[in-house]
Amino acid sequence: MNIPPLPKLLRGRTWSRLADVAIFALGLAIFYGILQIARTWFGPYTPVVHISRSPSALPGYTAYSLLRIAIAYALSLAFALSFGYAASRSARAERLLIPLLDILQSIPVLSFLPGVMLAMVALFPHSQLGLELGAITLIFTGQVWNLAFSFYSSLKAIPRELMDVARIYQFGRWQRLTQIELPYAAQGLVWNSMMSVAGGWFFLMACEMFVLGERDFRLPGLGSYLQTAASAGDTPSILWGLAAMIGVIVLLDRLVWNPLIAWADKFKFEQVDGGSAPRSSVLNALRRSNLLAQIRSRTFTPITERLTLHFARRTGANALHPPQRWKPWCGRALAAVALVVVVYGVIRAGTLVAGLSGSDLKNLLLGSGATFLRVTAALLFGTLWTVPAGVAIGSSQRLARFAQPLAQIAASVPATALFPVILRLLIRAGGGMNAASILLMILGTQWYLLFNVIAGAMAIPSDLKQVAAAFRFGRFDRWQRLILPCIFPYLITGLVTAAGGAWNASIIAEYFRFGEQTLSTLGLGAIISQATDAGKFDLLLAATFTMAAIVVIINRLVWKPLYRLSETRFKLEA
Repeated sequence: MNIPPLPKLLRGRTWSRLADVAIFALGLAIFYGILQIARTWFGPYTPVVHISRSPSALPGYTAYSLLRIAIAYALSLAFALSFGYAASRSARAERLLIPLLDILQSIPVLSFLPGVMLAMVALFPHSQLGLELGAITLIFTGQVWNLAFSFYSSLKAIPRELMDVARIYQFGRWQRLTQIELPYAAQGLVWNSMMSVAGGWFFLMACEMFVLGERDFRLPGLGSYLQTAASAGDTPSILWGLAAMIGVIVLLDRLVWNPLIAWADKFKFEQVDGGSAPRSSVLNALRRSNLLAQIRSRTFTPITERLTLHFARRTGANALHPPQRWKPWCGRALAAVALVVVVYGVIRAGTLVAGLSGSDLKNLLLGSGATFLRVTAALLFGTLWTVPAGVAIGSSQRLARFAQPLAQIAASVPATALFPVILRLLIRAGGGMNAASILLMILGTQWYLLFNVIAGAMAIPSDLKQVAAAFRFGRFDRWQRLILPCIFPYLITGLVTAAGGAWNASIIAEYFRFGEQTLSTLGLGAIISQATDAGKFDLLLAATFTMAAIVVIINRLVWKPLYRLSETRFKLEA
């Protein structure tokens, strides 16, 4: 038996105690923060909230925004797992759910905003809870879609030999989910989680402070602080707000994302030793913690064992008893009810938009073409630099240690906070609002591509890299035969989510308030923003339906064939 040296043993115990103290202190701080924020949420409704531009207000505003993003992320992850699992398990559900998901991720936040916010305020008219739930729901719509697409594409790309193992050992759905599907999807989920949280910061300004007709909705938070400072042209306050946001992002990178990346590396699908793995001092400290070990052994392990045993018994019972005949009829009845609801909604929407003038319809047609061209240009320019950059970051741990937090910061900083400076420079250079809108779309969507390409590069099996080295592949052959085929499923997921993000970003890119001046250009995003400001719900609904129709057509003609190609030709399996 090898006993470690006494200094090393004492050092390990010291780190273990420090980790226990830090975890206990963090738990108390979170509990206290939740109590304080709950007291505010259930307090009386405040029609007009004053947003202070003083730097001393930033800690409280940052805490409010961070809690909203955390709650929205938890809801997004739960939805993504359920949605992705349902779409990957049933071909009939897949035909409906994937186009629906593509439509939902492309609909701008402002299209959800009127209905969501008015409904939440009506549900809780006498407290701040309605506004808070509305803001969380809007942040959720900016976070959830790329997580759902990532989990769905990971499930479709699981190698056949892993599913054969599940069938041989008669895994039930729960065992297959926890032992194969979630581990295989872990790396993609971690990197897309980083992108989702960055997306939450990006849309924070639109979700915490906005105008709906004659009503002005405001919530204390970092997004409303930045928007107030940007509207007033207060550059020092903008810099203070950006500094607070960057500080939180760096802390999250060190305390959350780095440990998760190091933890998810053990689920990498490969058949040989991958060499050096990502390391995290925070993860090592958590593994040494006696407090976490006690919680895991006395709480999580018994619950997991009971769940596994319960679902295993249920799977065995279902195998002995054939499914009841009434179950298919329940599904058909639910489908019929959903169809009736959809038909009723279409009739009501048609009645609402029937009064649009010919000039409105012409603007919708021209705006659709203009926004489509901008989205295409943003995807093209974004792909040209994110693929080589993402492969370089994902293939080098040394580069990833520096580039990963920088990418998170760049993806999280709202482009609307920087847009006044960018717009001034482009107008002086003669570019105008059209070029500025394309640039803002690129700033808001390129990160979906970059994070997915990094995840794909990190997931390339080491045995394939060794084969490429053994056969002395040149740079061109390495890209053609190894890198591009391996990252192709991740790249398609990034393109799909980036396209949705580009359509979504058009509401900000094509219509921008700069002080007392409003700058806009022809496009669907500008039409949606103008209709929201004016309270013209018929035009808002027509523009949203037009965008949804374009997205459905693109899904059928482009993304669906590419997904099918990634599932067949570029699937990693023996």
